[in-house]
Amino acid sequence: MATIHLDDIDMKLLAELQKNGRMTNVELAQRVGLTAPPCLRRMRALEKAGVIKAYHAHIDPAQLGYSITVFAMVSLKSQAEEDLRAFEEHVRALPEVRECHMLNGEIDFILKIVSHDLQSFQQLLTGKLTSAPNVSSVKTSLTIRTVKDMPGVPIPAEAE
Repeated sequence: MATIHLDDIDMKLLAELQKNGRMTNVELAQRVGLTAPPCLRRMRALEKAGVIKAYHAHIDPAQLGYSITVFAMVSLKSQAEEDLRAFEEHVRALPEVRECHMLNGEIDFILKIVSHDLQSFQQLLTGKLTSAPNVSSVKTSLTIRTVKDMPGVPIPAEAE
């Protein structure tokens, strides 16, 4: 993928949108020192280039009854590309798996899983994860508390 050149105004747009993706184009334009039409053109260009991938609400899992978050470290029996892809497709179909990252090293994947309670997590673990084809082992860690949960990426302070 080609790298897009981002100027100071683009970085300010991204910083503001990352803080609050629901603000109006007029408010965003005011915050970054533009009028509304060029601000909207820049936003659309950032979307088209794939810099802005999506807009979404950051939902509190507990408010929807997801009281536990678990990180699962998964090792596979085979790391052949087709086996890796099969596992990736398997976890994409599990709505409780909110993130899946392939790792370099002893563990093949780390998953972030939300669940209503320990019993429903255990059912997912034994019924859909450890029993999945090619899974060698799954080690889990239950979160005690979340200290930091920031979406997005760091944007240099001078852009803000």
